[in-house]
Amino acid sequence: MNEPLIECRNLRLGYGVNSVVAEVNLQIPKGILLPFIGANGAGKTTLFNTLLGLLKPLGGTLIRNFGSWPPGYVPQQKNIDPLYPVSVRHLVCMGFYPENGPFRRLQPGQIDRLEETLSRFGLHEHQRKTFAELSGGLKQKTLIARAFVGLSEVIFLDEPVAGLDAASEDDLLNLICALNQDQKKSILLAHHRLEDLSRLSDTVCLIENRKAQMLPASTYTTHF
Repeated sequence: MNEPLIECRNLRLGYGVNSVVAEVNLQIPKGILLPFIGANGAGKTTLFNTLLGLLKPLGGTLIRNFGSWPPGYVPQQKNIDPLYPVSVRHLVCMGFYPENGPFRRLQPGQIDRLEETLSRFGLHEHQRKTFAELSGGLKQKTLIARAFVGLSEVIFLDEPVAGLDAASEDDLLNLICALNQDQKKSILLAHHRLEDLSRLSDTVCLIENRKAQMLPASTYTTHF
């Protein structure tokens, strides 16, 4: 039997002595596209930060099988400096830092991956623009492209379409689904629009009443 991507047993999450999510029992398979849903303040970001290793659990067992490379992570846009003074191309190249560090030049194979990623995300014509010049949808595509250009086997996306117009939201969700199918990378995303769930995945992770559990996506069709 293949090892799960993530296994949580009686995991408790929070800050200091304050528990935010008191019971997490999950077994997440590799290769999945898994939306995390729940009301604002339910603990989605806290759970993400714990699974990423950015926050130490208060108790229980957490087993992560992320492969040889650290996971890619795209936080909520409100946590990104909107005046980021670098070009789109340079920002996407930051996805190679786990392989190269900040100073080593890209190798030929990495340049191929960069060009393919820029093309896949529709960023070629924008690659010389600064981050501040981009629309909300293109900013988010740039940040997600940075996560996907590297060798990470798992990508965490925290509210990747929040604040986008409907057309940009649909475009980005379709791209995320296609990347999951084509690249076979595991994608875990916090999401708020429940009407999207059935096209994203058969399964969701619900955070509610201080518990986290995996359930059929068809159960949820309206906003929290």
